[in-house]
Amino acid sequence: MSLLRTRGLRGFYGDFQALFDIDVTVEEGETIAIIGANGAGKTTFLRAVAGALACDGAMVEFDGHPIGGLPAHEVVRRGITMVPEGRRLFPSLTVEENLMLGAYSGRPGAWTLARVYELFPALAELRRLPSTSLSGGQQQMAAIGRALMSNPRLLLCDELSLGLAPIVIRDIYACLGAIAAEGTSLVIVEQDINRALDASSRFYCFQEGRVALAAACRGFDRAAITSAYFGL
Repeated sequence: MSLLRTRGLRGFYGDFQALFDIDVTVEEGETIAIIGANGAGKTTFLRAVAGALACDGAMVEFDGHPIGGLPAHEVVRRGITMVPEGRRLFPSLTVEENLMLGAYSGRPGAWTLARVYELFPALAELRRLPSTSLSGGQQQMAAIGRALMSNPRLLLCDELSLGLAPIVIRDIYACLGAIAAEGTSLVIVEQDINRALDASSRFYCFQEGRVALAAACRGFDRAAITSAYFGL
């Protein structure tokens, strides 16, 4: 039984259909990548899984149970947390207060404030400062740390490298490797194809709200990925 399974997932914004019959699986402890151009439906897919976009219950299963249509706070309690594009920290709160918000669901697990500071030492030094004082990379670390504080079994990561310097992106992805090593499953949405594929075992390429290609990352023909990416 897969940890996450979507079956014929459809997603709508009003009358506009953004997802068309998406079938995706994520196994326990696995990291997968979802790639595709802007507007391909990647973020919409994450929002549907995370409970931020309504869908039929049976379209999303987690640990064998239908969760489609559950509110986002209930999805977090089940063990799925999303690191949103743009970080979305609370500007009126300190770094540590932002992190502590992630623990509101009370899920037990290994991720504590001390563990997050161990993973991201820079945050420990800045914990009393407002989140607005952080650099882009530090804000991304805080957003990941906040998500980890809910002790997720599945971590959804949306465009982690957006707007960051290459050296910062390298450090962020190194931390993702450490998170995966703890047994957490990850779904990485990323426009940097090479970065996403290097961090994952399998990938799904979305094109206009549909899965255009799905395969194992290792040894796959990059020309075929480019063709599916652009719909050629």
